[in-house]
Amino acid sequence: MAYKRLLSFLLIFLFLQQANAQSADSILNFIANHKENSSLYLKKNDTLIASLNENKQMPLASTCKIMVAVEFAKQAAFHVFDPNSKVALKDLDKYYLPLTDGNAHPQWIKYEKDQGNIKNDSVSLLNVARGMIMFSSNANTEYLMDILGLDNINGNYRQMGIKNFTPLYYFVSAIMLYQNPKKIKEEKILKAIKGMSQKDYIKASDLIHQQLKNNPAYKNSFHIADLTTNLQKEWSDRLPASTTESYSRIAEIINDRQIYNAETYAILSRVLETLMENKNNQQWLDHAGMKGGSTMFVLTKTLYATLKSGDKIELSYFFNNLQNNEATTLSKSANAFDLAILSDPAFVKRLSDLIGLSD
Repeated sequence: MAYKRLLSFLLIFLFLQQANAQSADSILNFIANHKENSSLYLKKNDTLIASLNENKQMPLASTCKIMVAVEFAKQAAFHVFDPNSKVALKDLDKYYLPLTDGNAHPQWIKYEKDQGNIKNDSVSLLNVARGMIMFSSNANTEYLMDILGLDNINGNYRQMGIKNFTPLYYFVSAIMLYQNPKKIKEEKILKAIKGMSQKDYIKASDLIHQQLKNNPAYKNSFHIADLTTNLQKEWSDRLPASTTESYSRIAEIINDRQIYNAETYAILSRVLETLMENKNNQQWLDHAGMKGGSTMFVLTKTLYATLKSGDKIELSYFFNNLQNNEATTLSKSANAFDLAILSDPAFVKRLSDLIGLSD
């Protein structure tokens, strides 16, 4: 009986191992067939292993929230605010636009309730920041951008020596630029928005943010049905952008504990490195963190890890102009791909052979 259980376990393990390999391969296959829509940058122990279109700016989607987390940790470390101070859920709800975040914000609130972290309809600032990363709550992001200051957040790019980027702005508020309560022809809305400079677009997003902040009823004018595929594509293309080389450099700074003081990194690890709260990960990782993002047309991720062996790995991969359900399909393969990069040298060799190093 014990033998049969062991055999059954081994068969299940081998099946899962094979399934993970196939899942990781799906991203390799996509890159091989869609290099023009792909960007990747992988370093190990300060050595560049693979790179493809690494200087090509692409929309970041929620991966840009790494920069919000960095500024949060800095200000908390310098006691600009107490990370344990409370935030009323109603103040976060001001920025929640239903059905625009894959239900991330409600799922985060349920998680915090289950953890017993919500008291008197309030939650700690630290958990707001963790929810921005763990669940990718857009409402939490918009709130944190407001209290931290966009100039302060974007200043970290310069402090890190990053030059290839477009600045973060209130990209959640920007969704409301695409609302269409008067049922105007889509072409007119697209023409008007495409005619806006990025400076004017950001200014309009800021005005909407202030309306959301000061008038809770304002968001009631928003209707998800207004967001046609073409309008969503324009919004996606206008998102803050950067490159895989730049975001791998950011990952390296965090991984190596460079630039910032120890307290900043201690707080940042609480926000970015929640996967280290899993005891299984503690067995083979000293520390690791990641953040991904997606729209209908974009999939991005940046991750870093220091292994128990001492090896350090930083990886960023961005995909843009995805068709149909490609973003969803790639997203389902991302964890297997990440694990293969961190733990399977043969898989890394295959990736390196596939794309090599950019000229």
